[in-house]
Amino acid sequence: SRPWTTRTPTLPTLGGASASVPSSSCCGTKRSRTKWSPGSPAVASPTSNGFGGTIVGSEGGCPAHATSYTPASADTLSAVRLELESLMNNPSWDDGSLAPILLRLAWHSSGTYDAATNTGGSNGAGMRFQIEADDPENAGLDVARSFLEPVKAKFPDISYSDLWILAAYVGLEVTGGPVLEFNSGRSDHLDDSYWTERGMTYGRLPAAEKYCCPHLDDSNVASSLDAETGTVKGWEGLCTHVRNEVFYRMGFDDQEIVALLCGGHVYGRCHPNASGYAGPWVEHPTQFSNEYAADMIEDEWTLVGHGDTWLDGMGAGTSGLSWDMGIRGWMGWARGS
Repeated sequence: SRPWTTRTPTLPTLGGASASVPSSSCCGTKRSRTKWSPGSPAVASPTSNGFGGTIVGSEGGCPAHATSYTPASADTLSAVRLELESLMNNPSWDDGSLAPILLRLAWHSSGTYDAATNTGGSNGAGMRFQIEADDPENAGLDVARSFLEPVKAKFPDISYSDLWILAAYVGLEVTGGPVLEFNSGRSDHLDDSYWTERGMTYGRLPAAEKYCCPHLDDSNVASSLDAETGTVKGWEGLCTHVRNEVFYRMGFDDQEIVALLCGGHVYGRCHPNASGYAGPWVEHPTQFSNEYAADMIEDEWTLVGHGDTWLDGMGAGTSGLSWDMGIRGWMGWARGS
């Protein structure tokens, strides 16, 4: 296994990767404290930290049955950026910002990528069609797509694929994250025929409780913990899924996986109608930071179940899932290996 590194995780260059609200079912967790804030010199820049990443789905030509877009002009991209910046602060949405849910849209659009077959990924914007939109892991993202429809109508020269990814870039920037160079030119699927023609299936996105559910009991949360270690029973299976079945499949290494998971889970909150859980992961869910990573290592966590909807009302710093407990188990194992 790769030795544990104490380098502060930052998000890799996005091919659309980012925040994922776990959509599955079983149990959850807790934390608190002031951590790194935007502007801190402790965080490396995305060009110097080794987390290069790729523009997922932008290579290899246009997929079958796709509308080909030439890269949007610099003037168009500048105008779209300004439009996105103007809508990012929204008092009617979670914690007053659209950035977290737009980051999640970009990540879930990109997270289907398979490096071996060069299928899936952000190219195509397939979530506009029912098959991909109905993936249980994409629950709640219809809201994000709806927020971007007026922008697409105003700037028809930019593809949906480009717009979704650019929205995530802008979301990072306005919340104190790095300014990333954006590469335009992704194409859009014309219909959902790509799903069968390219061998797409559900299960490419990470499932929050995969391989844990035989061990988890929502009616008796305490019984879901190993009495000796305090970790969630079955965490090894969940981590095998996240590491081997999802991120290695996409071409990420362990360092990039930690950067993506910890960077993404800084943002946003869970919704009972989408994931069965409630509440944010961190104290400042609209601010780019390493708070989630620090919490994973330094804080005491308490497993919670689906009935703990009081977490949402308590605000930031109270929520976590079997996902978090599983990732924490993996990080602890990695540090000792």
